[in-house]
Amino acid sequence: MRYYLVAGEASGDLHGSNLIRGLHAEDPHAEVRFWGGDLMLAAGGELVHHYRDDAVMGISDVLRHGGRLAANLRHCKADIAAWKPDVVILIDYPGFNLKIARFAHSRGIRVFYYIAPKTWASREGRNRRLKAWVDRLFIVFPFEVPYFEKQGIPFTYKGNPLVDAVDGHPYERPCDGPYIAMLAGSRKDEIRRMMPTLMQVADRFPQRRFLIAGAPSRSLDDYAPHIGQRSNVQVLFGRTYDILRYADAAVINSGTASLEAALIGTPQVVCWSASKLTYFVAVHVLRVYDHIPYVSLGNLILGREAFRELIQDQFDADRVAEELRRLTGDERCRERMHADYAQIRTLLGGTGASRAVAAAMIQELGSQTLKTQ
Repeated sequence: MRYYLVAGEASGDLHGSNLIRGLHAEDPHAEVRFWGGDLMLAAGGELVHHYRDDAVMGISDVLRHGGRLAANLRHCKADIAAWKPDVVILIDYPGFNLKIARFAHSRGIRVFYYIAPKTWASREGRNRRLKAWVDRLFIVFPFEVPYFEKQGIPFTYKGNPLVDAVDGHPYERPCDGPYIAMLAGSRKDEIRRMMPTLMQVADRFPQRRFLIAGAPSRSLDDYAPHIGQRSNVQVLFGRTYDILRYADAAVINSGTASLEAALIGTPQVVCWSASKLTYFVAVHVLRVYDHIPYVSLGNLILGREAFRELIQDQFDADRVAEELRRLTGDERCRERMHADYAQIRTLLGGTGASRAVAAAMIQELGSQTLKTQ
């Protein structure tokens, strides 16, 4: 069968790469074409477009890059129409992918959505579009099960693929001696907003070493202007899991990385900052905090705070430094966090999720083919 995957950022590239491996394992004749990144390319298939310069965050970014996004949308639709896949598999990235879902559905192409839009957090109106244009969701969080059951949207839950990614990594220490990890996000605008404060934190610990896990789609040019002449700060690329595994603690931009750190076992503080417009829309228009109490996946899965979140105005160098002192100096705090991490891992289920999802997708496609014959 012919599978067309669309991923628009680093986390989607990771999940897409593991799904591609699962599809090849379950369907030896699989043909895969995709929008994604280097990890998906390494897994096998034909890369149409790299996500590197397309990931945006929030209303202000969309307004600034609207022309390019519209051109990409036209390109993606035309490529799907020309290639004629058996199924389009959309991976997160809802602003773009819901438009592709509508297009593929209108062409009679089966549509699966892997890593479903987080409508349980905001924009619940998107559920109407999921019902109309998506044949099946493939969800990855246990708390999504009762939510999508209530919404009446067909779904499959086979666990979370991050467990496989974390457990299957061949860990190797990235440097000698102790250090603190910093993950500033994968988008240019995230890095630009996070790095000045992170460097102020590094200045408060001149005897400490800091390793920045460079995002796979970025280059040293995105970080160097902020680092300047600081000798205690270094950027490493392609070593994110290694950096997290051996760090004394981590400062992490909210997202997939915070859940990865929990599964790896790294004591962490999560930080998030957006433009004033994006934050205003999230809080006062989308009313995100009316739906969810936390922004971090680990805390949401656990249902309480395993690690602290410093959001928007709370994200400043003094608060981050204070939390790092607690994470590195309070052994009871670290023990409690590791106990919470163990519960998070248990709630996510065991290994094998990526291949199980691939098998479920193939089974779903097969059953629908029989129905139409």
